[in-house]
Amino acid sequence: MEEKQTYKVESRIWISTDSGMYLGRGRIRLLEEIDRFGSIAKAAEAMEMSYKKAWKLIKSMNEASPSPLLDKKIGGTGGGGSELTAEGKRVVSLFNELEKDQQNLLDKRFKKSNF
Repeated sequence: MEEKQTYKVESRIWISTDSGMYLGRGRIRLLEEIDRFGSIAKAAEAMEMSYKKAWKLIKSMNEASPSPLLDKKIGGTGGGGSELTAEGKRVVSLFNELEKDQQNLLDKRFKKSNF
């Protein structure tokens, strides 16, 4: 006897501007990793991404944002570092809430479909 398949609806959210991509799951994860490590280099490494690509994404997000998402501290004897601004933390939180709400809505609607 064949086992019954389990189905789940999956989707992704992107927030864009007139000039292109602003936020998506990968960019949010980059911001979360920067928040976790306090370092763009360590965040990029954790994501198996080049530092150059991470910086390109950060630059793109900052240009699309009404205010910077990241504060970068210049190196010195203690080294540099980066941290999310209040706006950076706000967009991460908002994006995660939107994803959760979207998934809950999709799960509820899909369950009603008796698929």
